[in-house]
Amino acid sequence: MLAIHKVVAIAGVLLAAIAAIPAVAQSQGDYPDRPVTLIVPYGAGGVADVGMRILGDKLSSRLHQQFVIENRPGAGGIIAAKAAAAAPADGYTLLMTGNNNAIAVPLFKSLPYNILTDFESVSTVAFFDLLIVTRAGSSLHSVQDIIAAARKNPGKLNIGTINPGSTQNLAAELFNSTAGIKTTIIPFRTSPDMAGAVMRGDVDIAFEFYAALHGLLAANKVVALASTAAKRTAYLPNVPTVMEGGIKNYDVASWNGISVPTGTPKSVVAVLNAAIKAVIPSPDVQSKASEMGMAMRWSTPDEMTARMKSDIAKWGAVIEQAHIAKRD
Repeated sequence: MLAIHKVVAIAGVLLAAIAAIPAVAQSQGDYPDRPVTLIVPYGAGGVADVGMRILGDKLSSRLHQQFVIENRPGAGGIIAAKAAAAAPADGYTLLMTGNNNAIAVPLFKSLPYNILTDFESVSTVAFFDLLIVTRAGSSLHSVQDIIAAARKNPGKLNIGTINPGSTQNLAAELFNSTAGIKTTIIPFRTSPDMAGAVMRGDVDIAFEFYAALHGLLAANKVVALASTAAKRTAYLPNVPTVMEGGIKNYDVASWNGISVPTGTPKSVVAVLNAAIKAVIPSPDVQSKASEMGMAMRWSTPDEMTARMKSDIAKWGAVIEQAHIAKRD
C-alpha cells in the first residue's frame, strides 16, 4: 500500500507540473498584462525624452497597456542603467540605451553595469544627425572652407562643442583626425552658451544637434554648413553631408534604442520588437520626429547590438587619440 501511495503522490506532482506549463506559456503570451516602465536617462522635455514619449504613446495603443516614461537623469546615464540592470528580467522594465552608453564604456574607469552583458537589445528607435554651423555672415561656407582655414593657420580655427566626452565634442575630435587638420576645440557647459559664442564670433564653427539650433537657424542667426551622417537630413535636405564635402568615411549620428535586462524571455523581446516595427513608420510619428531633428528607425535586436559594439570601438579610438582623461 505504501508503494501505491508513493506512486500516486509522484503522479500528482507530475500532473501539477504539467498543468503549470500552459499557465506559464499563457502568461508570456499575454504580455504585457500590466503597465510597462521605460526608463529614460535624461530629464523631461529633451529631444530624447520626447522621442521616447512619442514611441511610448504608440506602444500603449498597440499593446493595450500603458508605457510609463520614468526619467532618471544624471551621471552620464549610469543612474538609469544601474536601476534597469537591477530590475526583474520580465519585460516590464525597459531602458533607453544608445550612443551615450557606447561612449561611457571607454570614457569611464569603471561602470556598475556592462551594457553588452547585462542588457539585451530590442530595437533602435531614433537617430540624430549633428550639424556643423557658423554665424551668419561668416567667411566659411563649406567643409572645404573649414579645412582650408585650419590648414592655413593650424590651431587657430576654433570649434565650439559642449562638454568633453559628449557626442558633439567627440564628433569634432573625429572631424579633426579624419580631415587631418588641427583646430582648437572649446567645450562649453551648455548648448545655449555655445550658441552664443558662435553668434558673437568667439568660435568659428560649432557641432550641435538640430533641436538646440532650429530657432537660430530659422531666424538666420546661424548657418548650417554640413550634417554629419552618411545621408542628408530629411529636415534640412539642402545641407550637404561632411562626406559630400570631401571627408570620406565620416559618419556620425547619435542614436538611441530600447534594451531590456538580460534574461528577458525571447517571446517578450519579439513582441516589443514587432510592436516597434509596426508603429515607427506611422506618418504622425515620422512627422513629429522630423520636427525635432530625429529620424526614427526600427532594427532587429542583432543589428542594434552590432551598432553598440561598433560605436564602443569607434569612440574608444577617438577618446584615446584625443587624450581625453577617463572619468571616475
